[in-house]
Amino acid sequence: MKTIAPQLTPFVRSDAVGSILAELLGHPDREFSLSEVGRRTGVSGPVVHREVGRLIESDVLRDRHQGRNRLVRANEEHPLFALMRDLIAATYGPVPVLRELFDDVDGAAHVFIYGSWAARRAGESGAFPNDIDLLVVGTVPRRTLSVIATEAGERLDIPVNVTRLGPHEWESDEPSPFISTIRSRPIVDVLTGDVHV
Repeated sequence: MKTIAPQLTPFVRSDAVGSILAELLGHPDREFSLSEVGRRTGVSGPVVHREVGRLIESDVLRDRHQGRNRLVRANEEHPLFALMRDLIAATYGPVPVLRELFDDVDGAAHVFIYGSWAARRAGESGAFPNDIDLLVVGTVPRRTLSVIATEAGERLDIPVNVTRLGPHEWESDEPSPFISTIRSRPIVDVLTGDVHV
């Protein structure tokens, strides 16, 4: 993952740190191996190792070793834990929250965030997003998507708008103007955490 200046929380050191914090602060009751942090965030191993080390040094995270694995978790006793958790959830939280909500849902080949939130995540400057635009490619029933959008909106405290496309529409050699526009702008892959510019 390319290190870019974050537009969602400009005081966070990098976009990679924002992604790492979203996973760890968003699940304070869980421990993660460094490889799992990398897999869930799309951040390379060396960057995860370096940034997690810095976060441990500043007491934002705690670690322990289990055999050859280094396990990390959020430090809930940090005096700013609640403030950091809330701020990171509002800015980087959509990816882990949506990934979790789609975890057991069948029929979602791709789940992308597009629009202004994806643009900010990709480093484009602009106003803070008023909503999250979500594209689901697959056969997930619209009712299920409506329930997910409502729950995600409540958890993130921001409206979530869902559009569903069939796989044949997304993969068409002659895409609609809507699909062409989405493909020409930044998108964030919810299932992998990758940012595509």
